[in-house]
Amino acid sequence: LRMLAALIAPDAGRMQVDGIDVAARPREALARMGVLSDARGLSPRLTARENIVYYGALQGMAADAANARAESLAERFEMSALLDRRTEGFSQGERMKTALARALVHDPANIILDEPTNGLDVLATRALREALRWLRTAEGGAKCIVFSTHIMQEVERLCDGVVIVSQGRTVATGTVPELLAQAEEHDFEEAFVKLAFAPAQGAA
Repeated sequence: LRMLAALIAPDAGRMQVDGIDVAARPREALARMGVLSDARGLSPRLTARENIVYYGALQGMAADAANARAESLAERFEMSALLDRRTEGFSQGERMKTALARALVHDPANIILDEPTNGLDVLATRALREALRWLRTAEGGAKCIVFSTHIMQEVERLCDGVVIVSQGRTVATGTVPELLAQAEEHDFEEAFVKLAFAPAQGAA
């Protein structure tokens, strides 16, 4: 994910976003993505609105357009009351909503989510799920969403396609039902463990 976000260079191979080579044209590739990292990275001295609008400015948006987009996203994510509060002291759920709105301010075609439910309570997790379901629809922009998580319940509920990576290598791909069948399991967590760690056990 860090390579995809152009933070580190790959040792080998190529990464493309909508046909754009990330290493060769990082700014163009990043313009096509909204990235929500586990760290969130909000500036605590800024309000939620300022965090969102500032990120819009980094993406080349005019202040008025970024502010209008912040208002629209705040309404969608039920965080309008938070917009003009400093993010210092926000709950994890409030931070997640702000960071998600910031990642979406420039209306990217692709969204990268790294462990987005870490530290969230049940209500905040449900709110995030609903936001992601909306973003997949035509009304939400029909976004391509890359969702990295170790919580198999989230994978089962949200993901159309799954890639299992173990020791830096792809060991299985498919839908949840396909991976269950491949692992000959009924429980997806058991299937994940079998598929992710079978190569290492075989090597041992």
